[in-house]
This record gives sequence, structure tokens and C-alpha cells, in this order.
Amino acid sequence: MNLKTRKRLSLLILVIGLPLYIVAAVTLVNWMDARFGRQPILVEVAVYVGLGILWILPFKRVFSGVGRGE
Repeated sequence: MNLKTRKRLSLLILVIGLPLYIVAAVTLVNWMDARFGRQPILVEVAVYVGLGILWILPFKRVFSGVGRGE
């Protein structure tokens, strides 16, 4: 995949995919609150950090080298 395609794809992922993923993560935590009751703050932080790391793993190759010049 050339650099121009990776730049466009990374922009698409950040503008459309990331907000959708954030909504899904908040929905998951709200579901956990409804199902199991309010969790301690450290558990919620751990879930958010874990999901924050998890979303980037499939797109690691897309984002690598995007900031460099041609």
C-alpha cells in the first residue's frame, strides 16, 4: 500500500471509525453498569485503557509511516 493511500485510509479511520469505536466503548461500560452495578473507578479506567489499546492493533500497519514525508 503506498503512502497516499495509507494517509487517506488513516484519515478515514480517525474521522469515522474512532468516534464509532468510542460510542461502542461507552456503551459497553454502560452495559456493564446496568448488568453488574457500578464498578470501581479503577475497573472502568482499566476497561477504557484496554479498549483504547485494542482498537489500534489492527490498524498498526496503516498508521506506520504516515507522518513521514514522501
